[in-house]
This record gives sequence, structure tokens and C-alpha cells, in this order.
Amino acid sequence: MHFITALVGVYRAEIGLIILIAMFVAFVRERYSPTVIAVVGAGAYGLLGLLDEKAMFSVFSNGAPLTVGAMFILSGALVRTGVISRVADLIMSRAERHPRLALAEVTIGTILLSAFLNNTPVVVLLIPIIFKLAQATGYPVKKLLIPMNVVAVLGGCLTLVGTSTNLVVAGIAAEQGMVPFGIFDITIYGLAGVAAGLAALLCLVFLLPSDPPSIAGEGGGNVQEYLTELVVPQDSDVIGQGIGSLGLFGRSVVLLGLKRGGQIQRRALEEEELRAGDHLIVRADGAAIMTLRESGDFELGIAADSSLSSHEGKVVEAMVAPSHPSIGERLLDIPFLHALRVRIIGIHRARHLPGPDLADTRVRGADRLLIAGSDDAMRSLRDNPHLIGVDISRVRAFRRKKAWIAIAAMTGVVLLSALNVIGIGMAAIIAVGLILITRCIDPEEAWGAIDGDVLILIFAMLAVGLALEKCGSVALMVGWITPLLKSAPAWSLVFLIYFFSLLLSELLSNNAVAALLTPITIALAHQLGTDPRPLVIALMIGASACFATPIGYQTNALVYAAGDYRFADFVRIGVPINIIVGIAVCSALVLLPA
Repeated sequence: MHFITALVGVYRAEIGLIILIAMFVAFVRERYSPTVIAVVGAGAYGLLGLLDEKAMFSVFSNGAPLTVGAMFILSGALVRTGVISRVADLIMSRAERHPRLALAEVTIGTILLSAFLNNTPVVVLLIPIIFKLAQATGYPVKKLLIPMNVVAVLGGCLTLVGTSTNLVVAGIAAEQGMVPFGIFDITIYGLAGVAAGLAALLCLVFLLPSDPPSIAGEGGGNVQEYLTELVVPQDSDVIGQGIGSLGLFGRSVVLLGLKRGGQIQRRALEEEELRAGDHLIVRADGAAIMTLRESGDFELGIAADSSLSSHEGKVVEAMVAPSHPSIGERLLDIPFLHALRVRIIGIHRARHLPGPDLADTRVRGADRLLIAGSDDAMRSLRDNPHLIGVDISRVRAFRRKKAWIAIAAMTGVVLLSALNVIGIGMAAIIAVGLILITRCIDPEEAWGAIDGDVLILIFAMLAVGLALEKCGSVALMVGWITPLLKSAPAWSLVFLIYFFSLLLSELLSNNAVAALLTPITIALAHQLGTDPRPLVIALMIGASACFATPIGYQTNALVYAAGDYRFADFVRIGVPINIIVGIAVCSALVLLPA
């Protein structure tokens, strides 16, 4: 044991580097998740005494991960209050009238949204829109999905809050003694990347395949939609209004028909005036159904007892077991609907919309039902052996009346940090407090919006970076590199850092690469007597703007699955885009020093 301690004491820097190499090998092999590898690596440094306990836990004082978490919550509030959904509805309504113009508007909107919101929810919401736009314009969807993803990633490189990677790099740089980055300090260089990326896409889009995805359904199966009916009550305020004037219908709620007096009308519905007892047959996602349920303008769904309101009690989701005795029968005749005081407010069927209406839908195994009813009825449903997974529905109504608060909170973060009134981390925490106290989002939903995997990865890699610095591995690596770069021109360092971080990020986690390379980059700049700021910005953008593999960035994987692409499709268009964007960003950094 004494020998091992002595060995570690003599070769601290080399052993630290060996652990780092082992982590890189593990990252590339992908037998464990990046978070697990990072935590085990940090633990190894602690076990060997290369990082003491006090230093290990000092990483939790770094504000960058907490700011990332706060931005996740703010993005979640914009989703919960329906802001993102409303924007998507506006895009779809524009696309129906001017589909080709809508493509340009979606591009600009994606850039702006991604500059201030987490890319992942933006891309998730855009995927079904891109499928719709492909249908409207006649363009192959595979020629639109990857370009949309490229635009979203480049948009995230416009501001400090555009990606978690930017915040991590900025946080470490501030701890290393650099002047803190402002929210728009990287914008001019990000714009160079956006311009180059758009030009590259226009020239290279022919490299993308034209065949349709093998995945059935719009949106690649990303949106779970239900068939439901909106029933006009006897005392409803909407009686006498034209259906087209309701303002209900868009991407989230699609009108399919009007059932009146037992007859279903499918055409020329917008001018029809609503009457008591009318049934509007609609297709809607879960959040839209819950929002309509809370609005009180309509009763939802079907019930054996018409006096039972859909606004009462809780909503559960249940799957129809293949053994259910009502398979093949009408949904209106399913036994529990008559035995219990419940309403069926929606039915979802994988890759197919049932019909012709809710009552006459023929029940199939694996159908998912949204059911509203009392607590007693819910307990009875859970005891039903022919229903699987009966549980409280996870879909929630939009809190549209609080949307302005969520928008104001996000805007306040941007303005306060941009004007240097307070730091971005403090502004984000204050904004989170505001949206929680005003109930834009419930606490459990807020914590659920945080990607814990990302935060643990960041904290673990911060610990690894600190260990490399304390045990001398950073100085060792810089000592090896410095003689090779001593005679190199200063501008070449920008290109070297950008493309090295880009290459690593195509293989490893962006945040892991950012946390690891930031202290090395800063130390290298100091050793060579050059300004570290351009190099740190090159690292920020290079670690995010990765398009050559489906694992290069988290949103790449989303469109990879939704568009049914091949790995080679990413390589074919991603490599030239990586090069073109990299040259543009690095040239801007050289010509317009930070």
C-alpha cells in the first residue's frame, strides 16, 4: 500500500492522464452511458488521492450547471403554458396558406427559438411540423429534417443560453479568472456559422435521400393523438357561433367532422352554427384534450349517463388488454362505461386514428383510453383484469392564461444579463422563483423538466477537469503541446481548438468535451502568451456544431429516428457542413477578435 501511495505521489500527472485516456476509451466504446463513465472517472481520481474531498465537492459551487438546470425549468414553463404549442400552431396555419414561404419562416423561427431555449424541446415540436410541411410543399421529408436540425443547433450557438455547453464553458472560464461572458458576446461569431450553414445546406441538400421514411404516421410517431368528441351543452356560450370562429383548431386540435342528429358531416364545417347537443369529432394531442376539459366550453367524450360531467374527478389512462371481451364491439358498449360513473374522453391507437366517431369505434387490443371519473370509479378500473396499466394520466392541460408570465420571465433573464444588471445565473434563479410562485408550472413538473443526466455529467466532468489540473496532468499536456505550437501563427490556434473540440464531440458527449478542454485551452493560451477568449469561443461553438454523426449532438439522434435516416446520410452532408461552418466561425474569430 505504501508503494502504491509513493508511486501515485511521484507520477501524479501521468496517472491522471492514464485515467483520462481510459475514460476516453470507455466513452467511445459506449458500453456505459457517458454519465456513468464520468462519475466513475471522478471517483477514481478521488480514490487515488489525486482530488481531495474538499476539492471534489467544490465543483458544486460552480454556477454553470445550476444555470443550465434553471434554463431547463424556464423552457419547461414555456411548454407547460402552451407558448411553444401556440407558436407551432401559428406556423402550421401559415403553412396551409403559403407552404413554401412557411419553410423560410420556420427556418428563421427555429434560429430565434434555439438561441434562447433548449434545442431538444424545440426540435421535438418541430418534427411533426416538418412532416406537415413536407406534405404541403411536396418536398421529401428527409430533405427537410436534417436541415431543420442543423439550423436548430446553429441557432443555439448564437447566445450564451442557447446550449448547456456554452454555459458550462463560460462557467469554467469565469472560475479560471477570465472576464465573464455576456449573453450576446458570442453572437457575431454564431451568426457567421448560421450564414455559412444556411449557404451550405442550400448547396448540399441534394446529398440527402428522397425516399420516404419507413415509419408510418405523421411526425415519425412523436405525437400521441386521440380521437375525441366535443359535446355542446344546453347552456353553452358557443351556441349560435360559427365553428370557424371558435379559434380552437390548429396543429394540436384538428376538426374531423360534425355529428348532429345521428348524421356525420365532414365537409363545409366552418360556416356551420353550433347547436345544443352537437358533437364535434376532433383529433387532438393529450395536452390539448386536458386544456379543453378545463375550459368548460364543452363536455368531452362519451358516457352512459349524460348527466356525468367530464370536468369532474380525475383522468386516468388505461390500455385495453387483448383478452378484453369487448374486442370488436363498439366503444359505447364497453361494460365499464355502463357499470361505473365515468366518461371516455379519448382513444389512441398506434399508427392509426380510429373512427368514424368515438361511440362507434370498434375496440381493439392495445387501444389506449383516457377516462374521467371519481376516485371510487378509478379504483374499480384498477381492479379490472381486462385493463392494463390504469394510472393517472401524465398529460396536463396548458396554462395559457399564465403564458405571458413565462414569456416575461424568459425575457427578463435575457435583458437583465445582457444589460449586465445581474449575472445570468442569478437572473435565471429569480425567474424560476417567479414562475413557481405564479404556478406557471408545478414544482414536480419543474424538477421533471430538468435533465438530471446532463447535470450529473457536467458536475462529474468538472471534478475530472479539476483533478487533471491539481495533479499536474493539464500542465503536462500543455508542456507537450507548447513546443509544437510555439512558432505557429496565433490564428491557427483558433482553427486547432475548434476542429479538435468538433472531432471529439462527434464521438463523445458535448458537455464532457467542453468541461474537459476548457481548462486545457486556457492554460495553453497563457503558456503561449495569447488571448484565451477567442480560443474559448471556438471551443464553445466547435463542441456544439456537430453534424456528421447521429450521436454528435442530442437532437441529431431525434431526427435520425424520426426520419428513418441511415448513419451514412449524416456523414455525407454533415462532414462538409462541419468544415464550412468551422471555417466561417474561425475566420470571424480571427478577423473580429473577441
